[in-house]
Amino acid sequence: MMVNFYKSFVRPHLEQCVSVWSRHYLKDKELLERVQRRFTRMTEGFSSLPYAERLLMLRLLTLEERRHRYGLIEVFKMFYGYTEIEVRVLFTLDGNDRVYAAI
Repeated sequence: MMVNFYKSFVRPHLEQCVSVWSRHYLKDKELLERVQRRFTRMTEGFSSLPYAERLLMLRLLTLEERRHRYGLIEVFKMFYGYTEIEVRVLFTLDGNDRVYAAI
């Protein structure tokens, strides 16, 4: 039940506007990850386990992994026209419309 509570009420606040700031502020990333570490440590029976193992057992990803996932989703949306930002603004495409280099 606590994992569902965390996913529903806490994690959305930790990930707010992540696609805008995620590449720039290392200290903020570490602070946010510390919140998730603390939550997993507070879960009954998990306090003595390493962070990676706690995440596996709770079926969670690190916030860094989730930020990478959001970035890939944004590129996908740009590439297929689901956003107003065109993929050609940020990437150079080859003749097959495949992304091969970031500008």
